Amino acid sequence: MPYATNNSIQLYYEVDGEGYAGDAEGTNSTNTVTFCGELGFGPWQWGWQHAAVAGPYRAVIPATRGTDDSDAPPGPYTVADLVGDLDAVLSDAGVRSTHLVGVGLGGAVALTAALGSDRVRKLALVGTAAYGEGLNPDPLRPDPDDPETLASSLEAAFSREFVGSQPDVLSRIAEWRAAEDADPEAWESTRAALDSFDLTDRLYEVTNEALVLHGSEDALCPPGKGEELAEGLPRGEFEAVEGAGHLAHIEHSRTVNDRLLEFLGS
Repeated sequence: MPYATNNSIQLYYEVDGEGYAGDAEGTNSTNTVTFCGELGFGPWQWGWQHAAVAGPYRAVIPATRGTDDSDAPPGPYTVADLVGDLDAVLSDAGVRSTHLVGVGLGGAVALTAALGSDRVRKLALVGTAAYGEGLNPDPLRPDPDDPETLASSLEAAFSREFVGSQPDVLSRIAEWRAAEDADPEAWESTRAALDSFDLTDRLYEVTNEALVLHGSEDALCPPGKGEELAEGLPRGEFEAVEGAGHLAHIEHSRTVNDRLLEFLGS
């Protein structure tokens, strides 16, 4: 199992797929997609994208500090801390250039990374805003003394239709959360990064092509914030994922995957 180190913090990550595609570095260079996760969630959250991406691309899936087998240093954390972690993983994995796919806080990390690194190529952002003020991720915070909240807290992340029709999926996700998600202390430390995030005045500096996907039923980060983000990005494009909640990449994975692969391959 590979680990990267950032200032003595060990960060677990997974790498899969050896797909090759033409890019700016030459037709034989590896085309990599790196995933940046939502607040407190472990790598399980990318299970719906893994098979689709790891065929044509090399997929890098870091475990955010405090989740899965990554260290959980004392907080609070900042987005800059998480960008440093991302950079350490990419360096350890030998990644020279990569597309970034982020959801929620992971989208904030991807945007910030694009500001300071020439290895970042395209950005795909799900349920992401340009700032953390006004966002309330508390409904996703589980109570460690009540395992049932691992499933019930997910209701805020999906549409009512999905919650009502997919109880088995929610149950499986609850099991993965119990195994990989941040504990309450690490969750609060990571939440501080979201609270202090604000890229409003610097969006014009993010010149990467950016696809902003947003669930039309997102109750945690309203679609209007995604539209605002796309409008502020010089090369931003907004698309609603109709009928989906905050975790649109899970709820409507086929739609998101098709659009993601089209965008990355264009």
